Parts: sequence; structure tokens; C-alpha cells
Amino acid sequence: MINELEKAWGQFFLYSRILQKEDPSRLIYLAVEGEIFATLFEEEAGKLLLAEPSFRLFTFDALMEEIIQWKPQINS
Repeated sequence: MINELEKAWGQFFLYSRILQKEDPSRLIYLAVEGEIFATLFEEEAGKLLLAEPSFRLFTFDALMEEIIQWKPQINS
């Protein structure tokens, strides 16, 4: 599972830099299924990513087709 995290982080980093250059008003988020988040982001590698100031993600429930949480939290 760490390999998938490495790949996802690399894509997130690349796309966020491209988007920042092309349209700085837009933000990119990594989508992570809730169960994956609960396990993977408890590991040290996941905790390091969550500590990154520019890292944004949201978790979702695939069965219910709904967003569980935003990190950082979005003001509604």
C-alpha cells in the first residue's frame, strides 16, 4: 500500500505545481477512501504527508458515495 501512496503523492505534487502555475486560484485535493485513510495515514509515511502544509485531501465513503472529511477542513 505504501507504493500506491508514493505514486499518489507524486501525482498530487506534480499536478498541484502545474495547476499552481496555470491557475493559482484553484486547489487540488487527493481523494482517499475512508478505510484506506484509517489504516494508511496512521503509518509514519501517512502522518508525514498530513503534516505537509500544502497537502490537501478528502476522504470518502465509496458505498454511500459521500465525502467524510476534508483536510484541511473547508469552511462552509
